[in-house]
Amino acid sequence: MPEGPSIVILREAVEDLGLKGKAVRYAEGNSKIDKDQLIGQKVTDFRSWGKHFLICFEDFTVRIHFMLFGSYLIDERKSTPPRLSLIFDKNVLNFYASAVKLIDQPADEIYDWSSDIMSKTWKPSSAFRKLKEKPKMLACDALLDQDIFAGSGNIIKNEVLFRIRLHPLSKLGEIPDAKLKEMVKETRNYAFDFLEWKKEFTLKKHWLAHTKKICPRCDIPFHKEYLGRTKRRSYFCENCQRLYE
Repeated sequence: MPEGPSIVILREAVEDLGLKGKAVRYAEGNSKIDKDQLIGQKVTDFRSWGKHFLICFEDFTVRIHFMLFGSYLIDERKSTPPRLSLIFDKNVLNFYASAVKLIDQPADEIYDWSSDIMSKTWKPSSAFRKLKEKPKMLACDALLDQDIFAGSGNIIKNEVLFRIRLHPLSKLGEIPDAKLKEMVKETRNYAFDFLEWKKEFTLKKHWLAHTKKICPRCDIPFHKEYLGRTKRRSYFCENCQRLYE
């Protein structure tokens, strides 16, 4: 599943095409939205919020959510049918295996940009407040909660918990405030490290915990388990990552 930094890379790639202000000449695909509504409409902006890629028009927004296996191609096609294909004068955007939704509102009326870990308007104080409001939530669930950390996914979850030496089964209400603030800070820090490494095609080389078998700090086997409400894979060290319960 693409995480926030990967959606930023897509947004930047599309922005570089100069399609802002350009009209959609044709729209097709097997998504169930009213594609005729898009034809002739000018794009006002391309934005990202968490794991959502947003194509903005004057009175409505097209939301692309890549789910677990979604992908995209610019000016290229796969052999499989796209969910949505937007054809401009000189470029084509193709989205595959994604959830496509047409929202009859401008994006600014829908999204809280301050909860997006990649946003310039990110508010760490708001994330900290939301963590404090959910004392029974597990740390591994908090880092996947898009209302708190929009754009954080399983890679970010595992790497941040390892960075701050926090066990994924720790309950938020038992974690000291200083450690919660460290979680907030490092989630954003890691997201921008992720972005840089992804652009360099070196992301996996920098993983310390995600998919790893041995803890690089303790030189003992990592524990792997499907944890939390979403049962996503967690990789953690039971020696150096403290459990608060």
